[in-house]
Parts: sequence; structure tokens; C-alpha cells
Amino acid sequence: MSRRLVLLGAPGAGKGTQAVRVAEALGIPAISTGDLFRANIKGGTPLGLKVQEYTSRGALVPDSVTNDMVRDRLAQPDAADGFLLDGYPRNVAQVSELDAILADAGVALDLAVELEADPEVVVPRLLKRAEIEGREDDTEDVIRHRLDVYAQETAPIAAVYAGRGLLTQVDAIGEVDDVTTRLLASIDTAIG
Repeated sequence: MSRRLVLLGAPGAGKGTQAVRVAEALGIPAISTGDLFRANIKGGTPLGLKVQEYTSRGALVPDSVTNDMVRDRLAQPDAADGFLLDGYPRNVAQVSELDAILADAGVALDLAVELEADPEVVVPRLLKRAEIEGREDDTEDVIRHRLDVYAQETAPIAAVYAGRGLLTQVDAIGEVDDVTTRLLASIDTAIG
């Protein structure tokens, strides 16, 4: 059975950690746009050079470049029977683009999974991570701003998928193993 999944969640909800664990358990690739950017830059690909043009001057990578990168990655043989997207789509326009990418391949998304995390739990978690990783710019104000940006730009994606009956929500607070167990059970319940 195919598993074509999108993982949603605010900064600090544990998307990166859970994406790898869930993808491994399901035998599908975890595809992170951040990883795609880095791999294309390192590989000197035409898309990587475009990404570097923007990131080197501190600009956001335009949707068109991100969309092309995701399209290219989803066309790889290891994603033929499933994937877990982490960090894409980031806005409603990218939802439409993902729909088109999948339609061109003759497949559809199976499920969007949203990791829910209370900001009052996430903020201290991100402050601790910033301290451990030496991210001096990750102050409480910056973190709260990132959470606000997520709520404005990315959270509406959940509403789109809910309207299609493709959204399941999972509590992301707790031990990592417990969250993984909840995620896998939720996916199993939603799509079998």
C-alpha cells in the first residue's frame, strides 16, 4: 500500500525527528526541503545554484524553485511507492503545486499529518535547543515570531487538507517514542 504523506507542524513540534522515524518505520523516504536545498547546493545542480543565489543574499527561495526541486525529488525511483514530505507544502499555493505534481505522476496524497504542540511548551523547547546548538539569534521574541508566521502562512494548509478529509492531528508533546507511536497509529487508522 502506498504512503504519500505530508507532515505539518509549527517550529519545535518535532517534525524533523518524527519524519525520519516514521519514514523509516513505513519504508519510505523522508523528504525535507531543507535537505533538498543543501544537497542541490552541494551537488552544484542548476537548481542548487538558483537556491544559492537567493540564500547567499539572505532572501527566501521562491516557490517556483522549491516546487521544481520537490517535483524532481518525487520523480526519483525511491519515492514511487510513497514518501513523507517535511517542510513542504509551506503555503496554500504550494498545496496546489503538489496536487499538480502528483496528478502528473498519476497518484494522489494519502494523508496530511499535523503535529500539534502548545506554544507554551514549544518556546522553552526551542530556547533550550538554541542554547545547546549555539543559536544566539533564537531569542524568545524571534521564536514567537516564527510561530506567528507559521500560524499565518502554513497553518491554513491544515484547513485545506481537513476540507478534503485528508488531515489527521497528533499530539506532539511527550517522549519521542510515544509521539512516534501515536503518529504511526494515527496513520494506520486513517489510511490502513
